[in-house]
Amino acid sequence: MSTFLLLTITGLGLGAMYFLIASGLSLIYGLMGVLNFAHGAFLTVGAYAMWFTESKLTGISVLPRFLLGSLAGLVVGAVFAALVELVLIRPLYARHIEQVLVTVGLQLAFVALVTGIWGPDPKTFVVPKWLHETTDIGGAHIPNDRWIEIATAAVVLGLLQLFLRRTRYGLIIRAGVENRAMVQALGIDVRKAFTLVFAIGGVAAAIAGVLSGVYFNDVSPEQGTSLLIFAFIVVVIGGLGSIGGSAAAAVIVGLVQQYTNYYASAGVGDMIVVLLLGIVLLTRPRGIAGAIVGARA
Repeated sequence: MSTFLLLTITGLGLGAMYFLIASGLSLIYGLMGVLNFAHGAFLTVGAYAMWFTESKLTGISVLPRFLLGSLAGLVVGAVFAALVELVLIRPLYARHIEQVLVTVGLQLAFVALVTGIWGPDPKTFVVPKWLHETTDIGGAHIPNDRWIEIATAAVVLGLLQLFLRRTRYGLIIRAGVENRAMVQALGIDVRKAFTLVFAIGGVAAAIAGVLSGVYFNDVSPEQGTSLLIFAFIVVVIGGLGSIGGSAAAAVIVGLVQQYTNYYASAGVGDMIVVLLLGIVLLTRPRGIAGAIVGARA
């Protein structure tokens, strides 16, 4: 029973990381119709900004170093995502094929750039000791960082829902998706709202980058790419454009991976997740939430 509990909590922690990346993907695609294949670069930017900042803050205690480094990662992730929207995506809103080509090229180029500057070797950073300790629940020794990942994903899900449904900018963004010309005729600059969407997606990806560094104990140039693959699977299974659907799919994918890799064989979980994706595409192409472009979160 303790083993099953451990697998469940660690699977939820893995699913939480997938959701943090997938939430930005789902937000950007669901509201703006942009399939951003460079989203993994947002994660890498956040993770490396965190590592670089933390490595320079010597002489202070671990917790402030970790928190300041994490904050720097989120800020840099948001700024980078906003710049990508301003420079690369904004001229291509009506040209979807070019969007895919540009974002795929950016992802590949950014991995090469990071590798060229800091090398291919993983980078480690100091984290509070408590995160690498365990909590005993029902005989299972649960790594404490999994609780942080699960709690962070839950907070991000709640904040995104509140932003879209309860704030002025959330209403502007949703209205702009439905009828951009009408919103602009009212004197509202929809372009700023769309840039904000990218920035929020960049923050969510940067959070995943920081937490992935804690989860895997290091960060590497390819980390964003490998996690992005599963984030896309989560988005498709959950329903393109549905943040709630992405959350449910992330839980399913994380748990399936953990259970299968343990009870069957290491690596089988990845294959089962891909098989699950195929089944969803064949039986319910819109995903479990049945969302489409412009759907409600």
